[in-house]
Amino acid sequence: MQTATSLQKPEAMIFDMDGTLFKTETALLPAYHKMFDVLRAEGLYEGETPPERLILGSLGMLLEEIWKIVIPDADEKLRNRANDLLLELQLEVLKGGEALLYPDVKETLEKLRERGVRLFVASNGLEGYVKGVSAALGIEKLFESQYSAGEYRTATKVLLVEMLLKTHGVQSAWMVGDRSSDVQAGRGNELGVIGCAYADFGANHELEDADVLITEFSQLIELYDNAPSA
Repeated sequence: MQTATSLQKPEAMIFDMDGTLFKTETALLPAYHKMFDVLRAEGLYEGETPPERLILGSLGMLLEEIWKIVIPDADEKLRNRANDLLLELQLEVLKGGEALLYPDVKETLEKLRERGVRLFVASNGLEGYVKGVSAALGIEKLFESQYSAGEYRTATKVLLVEMLLKTHGVQSAWMVGDRSSDVQAGRGNELGVIGCAYADFGANHELEDADVLITEFSQLIELYDNAPSA
């Protein structure tokens, strides 16, 4: 792992949503259990709700990959209904005020904006979910744009971030995230990579190739302030 001083001060920072900005389980788990109750009531699913660890361990993947792990025998009708229900139910939890950002996320984003850093989101989630989370938690106006695989139909986060960089003319950036897909998106686009090691899900080895690991979101300020200008 490289030292923080090897990273140059970036023009922009690109953030993953789940496990990076948003404490996902605070909305996901209540919605997850209710989703299976509804699926059973509709006759689309039988049996017990799959263990929480399956969906928590799949966060950061595309939804189609998540369902292959959580409900591997599901047909297209069930997967499509699960997509719609999970989004709807998570947004309900968000509106109820029970979902949480990680500590100091909003304050840190505001400080980065004050320093002139351009802020973006790049997530493998659905458009309605990603934008719904940022709107409900009061951070949407801090971002220049929010990119989701659901909106742009990209097969990988590498391609999603590539699209973002080209569209917005970003010349230098740090990719900030908690999963291997974030590391790959950064490496695939020759960006600095900050690994967020504070989420309760994901495996530590996924962040081995990050330039720097942070254990608190607020550490981004010190990293940015101490990084040399390009």
